Amino acid sequence: MDLPTFWFLAIAGLWLGYLFLEGFDFGVGMLLPVLGRTEEERRVMINTIGPVWDGNEVWLLVAGGATFAAFPGWYASLFSTAYVPLLIVLLALIGRGVAFEYRGKVDSARWRRTWDRVIVIGSWVPVLGIGGLLATNVAGLPIDANGDRVGGALAMLRPETLLGAAAIAGYALVHGAVFIALKTEGEIRYRARALALRSGPLALLPLVVLLVVTQLRYGSPWIWAVIAAIAAAAVAALLRLAAGREGQAFALLFVAVAGTVTALFGALYPNVLPSTVDPAYSLTIAETASSPYTLTVMTWVAAFGAPAVLVYQAWTYWVFRKRIGTHHLPPVRVP
Repeated sequence: MDLPTFWFLAIAGLWLGYLFLEGFDFGVGMLLPVLGRTEEERRVMINTIGPVWDGNEVWLLVAGGATFAAFPGWYASLFSTAYVPLLIVLLALIGRGVAFEYRGKVDSARWRRTWDRVIVIGSWVPVLGIGGLLATNVAGLPIDANGDRVGGALAMLRPETLLGAAAIAGYALVHGAVFIALKTEGEIRYRARALALRSGPLALLPLVVLLVVTQLRYGSPWIWAVIAAIAAAAVAALLRLAAGREGQAFALLFVAVAGTVTALFGALYPNVLPSTVDPAYSLTIAETASSPYTLTVMTWVAAFGAPAVLVYQAWTYWVFRKRIGTHHLPPVRVP
């Protein structure tokens, strides 16, 4: 395998890590006003992701940085086309992080409600934006022979964009509910499980539709087997959740999102960014890759850095693996 193809697959793996880990992370924030009926329950929900949410966001930074370093042409054409949506996503992520830190600084119900709204908005906006961006990347952008966007600011907005946003948002909702059921005990656990079971089939439907549409338009025959595996994993996840096996359901959702990334990037290959103006203008892996020297240096850095990051994150999840409930909450101490 040549280095450009290796880094294309590595970037797909980084997006898989981000969608899986940040998926439940965002889902918890999206469901905060739905499942958190009291201040204590909302604190429990936030505490389930408190030790890990900032580490989960690293996957997005590394995915963007790896794209910039390994495929500068891909990065330039995609990110410059989506400046405004990405800026909105970035502001939402910043607000979300600030809200986690500030909601407990003042002993005021109004203060906490305000920051809770920021958490909810800061969870919904990135999910919709990232889902739309990934779907648009696979469906293609109106770029010319120079890799520049043609048309107005809304030229990149396509039905696939909206479908991708709905698909990732629906997945995050189910993933977040399953995670809450996995990490909590008491009434909130059963409420989260019931919500995931009721909303799961409808919430995951846009994801299946996105994959089928992508396959019919851009995919290869082998991807049908991947889509079938995704559907089977999603159904099995809901069945195991109904049986009270939240851990198994959580693992099966990983299978579903891994299949999703495989299908999307498999449909994209060997392009990195198709052109809707003319297929001849599509950007390919070979055309946009950095020099062999750059890719070699990146590979050596990743060989030492990636295991350290994975070990650290695995250790973090292991340390904070136990369920929590309202009775575990310490008294509120405002500085």
